[in-house]
Amino acid sequence: MGSLPKDCEHLLKNMVGDEIAMNPLDLGEFRRQEQMVVDFLVNYYKNVEKYPVLSQVEPGYLSKCLPSSAPEDEEPLEAILDDVHRYIVPGLTHWQSPTFFAYFQTNTSTAAILGEMLCAGFSVAGFNWVSSPAATELESLVMDWLGKMLDLPRPFLFSGNGGGVIEGNTTEAMICTLIAARERVLRRSGHDSITKLVVYGSDQTHCSFQKAARVVGIDPRNIRALKTTQSTLFGLSPDLLRKAIRLDIDGGLIPLYLCTTVGTTSVTAVDPLEPLCKVASEFGMWVHVDAAYAGSSCICPEYRKFLNGVEFADSFCFNAHKWLLTSLDCCCLWVKDPNALVKSLSTDPEYLKNEATESKQVVDYKDWQLSLSRRFRALKLWLVLRIYGVRNLRSHIRNDCRLAKLFEELVVKDGRFEVVFPRNFALVCFRIRPSAVTGMANGQAMEDENREAWKLNEGQFW
Repeated sequence: MGSLPKDCEHLLKNMVGDEIAMNPLDLGEFRRQEQMVVDFLVNYYKNVEKYPVLSQVEPGYLSKCLPSSAPEDEEPLEAILDDVHRYIVPGLTHWQSPTFFAYFQTNTSTAAILGEMLCAGFSVAGFNWVSSPAATELESLVMDWLGKMLDLPRPFLFSGNGGGVIEGNTTEAMICTLIAARERVLRRSGHDSITKLVVYGSDQTHCSFQKAARVVGIDPRNIRALKTTQSTLFGLSPDLLRKAIRLDIDGGLIPLYLCTTVGTTSVTAVDPLEPLCKVASEFGMWVHVDAAYAGSSCICPEYRKFLNGVEFADSFCFNAHKWLLTSLDCCCLWVKDPNALVKSLSTDPEYLKNEATESKQVVDYKDWQLSLSRRFRALKLWLVLRIYGVRNLRSHIRNDCRLAKLFEELVVKDGRFEVVFPRNFALVCFRIRPSAVTGMANGQAMEDENREAWKLNEGQFW
């Protein structure tokens, strides 16, 4: 087909009917507006300490501040950023504030933000290798890098016939591994047996485990939360697990999956991985290790001991978006048998068929997760690992733990407080002593009495 006259080509490129088509990626505007957003964020971080960490707004506040319908015409970014400053920032809980202590942190960093910019800028949907080979191969590479930093056993790495994938969060990682475990059992026992499947955790296991189990079809009555005690430092007892499993088998049920934890949410307790894995292996169960928070610390050799026994597990995950300076979302999951995931989660419609997949020489991450499309998350993790390096990341972890140790020592020296659980990582569990509460109450009562007496005699002072 011959080329169009330049005037016609111009019209086709820039006109839709009688309307002028906008350019949604005007590079000049992109450069100008990107600098405005960067400047806005820089000013935000300069002042983040000045904001109350917890938002002070009331429910429904934003609908009173913003229009009820989208604008008909374009609006300048300057006006939008002004609205962000006036209406959005006051409604934020400032997770990056140095005085935020409400939950486990979700640290971000310059490297992570830059990685997110690249991810959004490229905007690829890397569901399989051919859809963006670099997205797949970089993810496989950085997951092996990170696995080596954690000193994970070789069978968890691609170089050892295992492999890693970046999921959105811990719940997704649990759902995917639960599905793999479920399908492995149901292929043998028949799908009618799904109502007999039982999963096990402790009363310290994160609530996302119960949600994940329900999502994959486990009868809520078959979700075990076994009791822990102070005597076991709130770790799950292998003997208690074995008793619970045998009781379920005697009742005609099928033990399926054990979720162990390294660094529980309440007190950062650590389950004894090796003996628990050995109990589970007696009954052919899948063992998952959830180290969502504490896993980052295990890049430091002195904390790697908390993963002893992981070599007997089937899967392991931790959230780089909690403590490893990588912004949400970045949950790193490794499995010894990737084929178990692929068999359970694979889809193969005609429009996704391609030579690379058929060759069996590539990874198609769509078969390692719940959704089809996926973000190029590996970019931000890659930037974090390269810009900071292992040495600086270890220093970051160690510094947090040193600060926690210092705080713990100060608490111990103060007779009003007591440490209620030994510190493992950077979380200090403490409380005010009951005797101190009583003393404070008595002191308050005396203060109230004095105030009332002063009021009665107030006229005598004037």
